[in-house]
Amino acid sequence: MQLRTFHAVFGLFLTLLCTNILRAQVPFQDKPYWQEYSIKYYVETPNTTLTGVACDRNGVIQVLSSGGLLHPANGQFLHPGTLLPDQTYRPLTDMKLQAIGAQDQQLVYLSQQAVLSNAWAGKVFVQHQLLKATIFAGTPNFIFLVSDGNALQLVQGGNLLWKGSLPTDEVISVQYQPSANIFWILGKKSLYTLSSVDFKLEKVFDGLGFTAFTLANANKTVIIGTSNGYIELDAVSKKQIGAVNRKLPWTDITTVADVAGKLWFGSTKGAFSLRPDGRFDYYYGERWLPGNQVIDITEGPKKSVLILTTAGLGQLCSKPMTLQDKALFFEEQVRSRHIRNGFNASLDGLKKGNLATGYLSDSDNDGLWTSMYLAGEIFRYAVTKDKDALQNCRESLDGMERLYSINPVPGFPARSFERAGYIKQLADPERWQHSPQPGWDWKSTTSSDEIIGHIFAFGAMAELVDDKNLKSRSITLIDTVMSHILSHDLYLIDFDGKPTMWGKWNPTYVNSFPTNVGDRKLNSSNIIAMLQTAYHFTKKEKYRKKGLELLQKYGYLENLMRPMKVLGQAPENADEHSKHMSDGWNHSDDEMYFVGYWGLYRYAFDDGLKAKYKQAIIDHWEVERPEKDGAWNIFTALTGTKNFDLPEAVWYLQEHPLDLIDWEIMNSQRKDIDMIAPNFRQQTTKVVLPPGERPIQRHNGNTFSFDRTHGNGTSEQSAGDIWLLPYWMGRYLGVISAPIK
Repeated sequence: MQLRTFHAVFGLFLTLLCTNILRAQVPFQDKPYWQEYSIKYYVETPNTTLTGVACDRNGVIQVLSSGGLLHPANGQFLHPGTLLPDQTYRPLTDMKLQAIGAQDQQLVYLSQQAVLSNAWAGKVFVQHQLLKATIFAGTPNFIFLVSDGNALQLVQGGNLLWKGSLPTDEVISVQYQPSANIFWILGKKSLYTLSSVDFKLEKVFDGLGFTAFTLANANKTVIIGTSNGYIELDAVSKKQIGAVNRKLPWTDITTVADVAGKLWFGSTKGAFSLRPDGRFDYYYGERWLPGNQVIDITEGPKKSVLILTTAGLGQLCSKPMTLQDKALFFEEQVRSRHIRNGFNASLDGLKKGNLATGYLSDSDNDGLWTSMYLAGEIFRYAVTKDKDALQNCRESLDGMERLYSINPVPGFPARSFERAGYIKQLADPERWQHSPQPGWDWKSTTSSDEIIGHIFAFGAMAELVDDKNLKSRSITLIDTVMSHILSHDLYLIDFDGKPTMWGKWNPTYVNSFPTNVGDRKLNSSNIIAMLQTAYHFTKKEKYRKKGLELLQKYGYLENLMRPMKVLGQAPENADEHSKHMSDGWNHSDDEMYFVGYWGLYRYAFDDGLKAKYKQAIIDHWEVERPEKDGAWNIFTALTGTKNFDLPEAVWYLQEHPLDLIDWEIMNSQRKDIDMIAPNFRQQTTKVVLPPGERPIQRHNGNTFSFDRTHGNGTSEQSAGDIWLLPYWMGRYLGVISAPIK
């Protein structure tokens, strides 16, 4: 009997254990991955034409230009360098160099008289007879094929081994294939081979519009770039493999290269590389390149890729980083140049991305962006107990707290504040008011997205920070703003005695929207989250009473539980405000929902409501999944659901660029993305582009936006809300591990 009881209990224990394991959220193991970044070198000499780039085994990089040899100088990530005259080898400065290349990882040059090198003790000096030669390639025993576009010469030592030309074609590139002991010769409309043994010239392929080529796949294939795509040939049979590849980021190919086994293309609109899955990584704009007209691509030092453009040289580098390494990089970015009066601010007014030229700007959403950064630092402190994180929390709370005292309206938070005398220089100068505090001005018209951000951050601080002073102050701020809202019949009342445009949670306003208009659901969800948070920390019955009244009497539970698929444009007979508010999906609403879900779910009045809220959160997450937004996936994890697209959240965090400058970005011209029909959610493609290929944007932006065509390099965004919030929240929720080296 006792044995049967033991087995029964033990069996139940195993069942429960296995069930919990199956339902558990398995954390991502934070091991190092390769993080890309770019170092740029601009050519500053007017009317200089760049023609080629090469690198030797010592990491020496040289660029050939119309003015002679150049080399990169003084460049670092986020701090571009320049291409300066290279005077390292004085005799080279007097030679008329016409091409540059690398052989056996040594620099080799083509002059009017010879192919030469300073490697091999300078013994390589192979003369030719083509004064205008600009094309060459060589064998290991220093046989060189040289061309001026018309004639071809094969030379070794002082001997002319062979000469010829391409019938009815112009030579544009040559390469040597050691395994077959042949030279490949590309013309504008044909491809030839030339044996370096018996000097037999043979045409192997015809076409049109050829621009560049390379041997790839361990010399098994030949890749021919054209003005409209690229062609792949079998190097043995010389037969074309498949159709012309035109499903590319851009089809006007200018150069092709095999770099460490990876196929790279330069074009008239940026560079791109072929991934193992058949898709392309696209590098456009000054986030990656000095210019978009690519001239040459080759391997650089330390596994980098050198991309020469008409405007200068881009060096694409990679280094191993964990997500925590990246977080610490971004922590420094925020603290060193994105804190204004305690607020998480943008650095505006940059001159072509020069970080030394910007100023800290004010924003309509200083409170919201700071709330999201502050929450990230709260999660960081909860995980690490780092003293710097706690001090960051103090300083941001100081700024948030002063929003409530800088203006004369009890319980009303300003949007922002600044020293007096600068209103004309600030955003929306008509919204600024003079403060009762001498020497300061404040911004009015505070909106609902500010308020839900405040409540999110204050609630997280009250729960997770073990500093009694900060905990008490955050609870006071929750009570202060919520008392204001309750005492004004669920409106946010500005200095003029009127509700702000968006600070409205009263049932008369909320339920005036048709059931399929998003604001009815959003405002219901947000105010319940806010009231629950206030009750959870203050235990004041007025908040619970009002929350239950809204849920039960005024249909706010039904509103917030309404499936996302129901939302759309207001019906024809709706009022104009409803139509205006539903003319398309509002991604700022997504941001308000998700930051509100912290208080909605975590501080639910009871477990029955918590279960319903979980359904609503997951329903919302389901429609957001195509965006692969790291924050929304991590926020969904707070419900304990096993599936919240953790791999996609990690993809967002890893793929996000380190460079957060607002460079011009263009993707709408791409031929490699599958467009879908216009829709209410403004999703443009089947698969969202990686963050490193998109414009920099906050979580209230549309991740399916293709282009940024204004203000190239004029501002830098803060990582505080964009990246640090989802990372540290993931760490706190236990879905991202500590770094594993």
